[in-house]
Amino acid sequence: MIRALHRWPGLLALALVTILALSGAALSVFPAAERIAAPQPETGLTVAGLADRIQTVYPGVEQIRRSPSGRITAYWFDQGAPGAAVIDPATGEGVASADPNQAERWLTNLHRSLFLGDGGRIAMAAGAAAMLVLSLSGAALVARRTGGWRHWFARLRGPLAGRLHVEIARIAVVGLVLSSTTALWMTASTFDLLPDGGAIPAMPTEVSGATGFAPGQMATLRQTPIAELRELSFPYPGDATDVFTLKTDRGTGYLDQGTGALLAWADLTGWERVSETIYMLHTGQGAATLGLVLGLMALGVPAMGATGVLVWLAGLRGRPRIRGNQPAGRAETILLVGSEGGSTWGFAATLHAALTQAGQSVHVGPMSGFAPESYANAQRIILLAATYGDGAAPASAKGFLDRLNACDRAADIPIAVLGFGDRSFPAYCAYAESVATAAEAKGWPELLAFDTIDRQSPQDFARWGRALGDALGIELELSHRPVQPQTTTLTLVSRRDYGAEVQAPTAILRFALPRVALWQRLLGGGFARFQTGDLIGILPEGGTVPRLYSLASGRRDGFIEIVVKKHPGGLCSGQLTALEPGDTVSAFLRPNPGFRPGRSRAPLILIGAGTGIGPLAGFVRGNTRRRPIHLFFGMRHPDSDFFYGEEFPGWQDEGRVSRLVTAVSRGARPHYVQDALRSEATQVAELIRNGARVMVCGGRDMAAGVAEALAEILAPAGLTPAVLKAEGRYVEDVY
Repeated sequence: MIRALHRWPGLLALALVTILALSGAALSVFPAAERIAAPQPETGLTVAGLADRIQTVYPGVEQIRRSPSGRITAYWFDQGAPGAAVIDPATGEGVASADPNQAERWLTNLHRSLFLGDGGRIAMAAGAAAMLVLSLSGAALVARRTGGWRHWFARLRGPLAGRLHVEIARIAVVGLVLSSTTALWMTASTFDLLPDGGAIPAMPTEVSGATGFAPGQMATLRQTPIAELRELSFPYPGDATDVFTLKTDRGTGYLDQGTGALLAWADLTGWERVSETIYMLHTGQGAATLGLVLGLMALGVPAMGATGVLVWLAGLRGRPRIRGNQPAGRAETILLVGSEGGSTWGFAATLHAALTQAGQSVHVGPMSGFAPESYANAQRIILLAATYGDGAAPASAKGFLDRLNACDRAADIPIAVLGFGDRSFPAYCAYAESVATAAEAKGWPELLAFDTIDRQSPQDFARWGRALGDALGIELELSHRPVQPQTTTLTLVSRRDYGAEVQAPTAILRFALPRVALWQRLLGGGFARFQTGDLIGILPEGGTVPRLYSLASGRRDGFIEIVVKKHPGGLCSGQLTALEPGDTVSAFLRPNPGFRPGRSRAPLILIGAGTGIGPLAGFVRGNTRRRPIHLFFGMRHPDSDFFYGEEFPGWQDEGRVSRLVTAVSRGARPHYVQDALRSEATQVAELIRNGARVMVCGGRDMAAGVAEALAEILAPAGLTPAVLKAEGRYVEDVY
């Protein structure tokens, strides 16, 4: 519901809100510019002294005004001709034209009414209302994505457009709520929808009838500082019954022109003060710095609009369209999805279609939107949960466990948890398992025992579907056909072969960058953007599940490179290692934002073995800032599988890698990468104590050995790999 409330006003009112924000940002500059340009009075100058100086220069002065910026303007008649000027309070003389700034007037009319009068004002008010809805719903979505309000500034992951959208929103949302709320107040005031609330003193009926008392001698004006003045109006020449009218920040009063006596006074009401404060907050008049800050925040609107559209389009591509999706409050079955790359949504669509065909009413949504209090008719909750990294929540399940644990008591709705993963990874379905454990600990009834789907297996899914059908008392056949991502054709340009001597044939394959269409550059599709450590997916001929390889290059390198070892009977590795320059292969890109070195200047400790050197060598190649990198690389024999051995001497000379430590497992004394770490224990411990980031890539057995070795090395310092992982300083890409 919140997501729809955020999406559709944003898409429908994008142009209007953008005009509103950009014109408002431009207008925020004028109060600051006026403040800088306005001549400022000396300390202690009163309204009496100012009026005396201006009247000396312009005897026919009729009115003196002071704007919130401090600019003083005088209006007069000279031999029947009107005049006006910006006044220097030190001399009382005009120093600049009082004519309004035409650019400011044009922008103000655009901002208020689109040059369309009252109809335009209503349209811009609708834009302000849309901005308020977007700001509030967006804030709720940010809190949901980060895992709660307490984690408002938590680190983000995911596609660039989505991260930019949230990063801008986290900073700008306060200003946008303030600007849109004050705009709606001012519109309501313009159309007399709010009470006036003003107090104006009654015009005095008894005056002295005398004239000519100098303003500079009037006690009230002598007691009023310039900083409080808003307006001083002089009596009409020759009219002995007219009076001076004084308006200040405190109120309004009338002064006798013959005696200078204060005839009547009315303080500003509380309502007037509130209205003036709202005007100041919205326009920046009287608070130029605040106005500039709000203007800068308003510039986030077009940026969020562009990134929001990109996120919406990516969502359309990443999720299958689910027809007949029921509202959560009316559905019998609540089907929630935790997915990182989007494939789990496809299984949810298959399950939704089958349950709907069997007569069930089903609602499908993200796990991050878990809200049991709104499931009025729910008879069961089914959770399809993938796992990110080493057991973390995937993107669409962020904050689910916090929401589950925050429930006062478990609802009487049975839950089934189905995990999706790959058994070759050490944290196989770890997040889904933690969800099942948490639900059981909270006392939620169990609809089905926890189960898993390995490598998106349609057979496993069909087996689980039959078990679900038995639990529901219906026949349920789930025939899932995974939707394969769109692929791009890559052409091999070169290869380097290693490992034949140790019966482990391996190749470094370099492909040419494919041509990228304009829409891919704008939306980040295809291979328009990628970094070292991202994943390239290749679907082997005759296979149904793509094989993922870590990239050893980034877009800036000008090529696509992977390191592939041929496995006995390996369908994909066999095809890849058989490629010759000029041959092609179909591939797709999958971001891997959790395996990035980051922009910090802290040292990097890179640890890998075998083909795991691929992304690590890519990080070294891209280290143009000369960040300290300490690389530990395990191989079988330096004469057979020292991958990138030709490049490392040059990289060392250029300062891209500070130290290279190798471990040879097939030599006279077998030495593994974890042994190399132990032999450098003192330096490794010191680097980590000083903030180094550890990145591990390779087989899971190697990764387990590395974690064990680091636990021994760090124990004297009171650190563990688990602590480093929690701090974001220990990341793995293992297989």
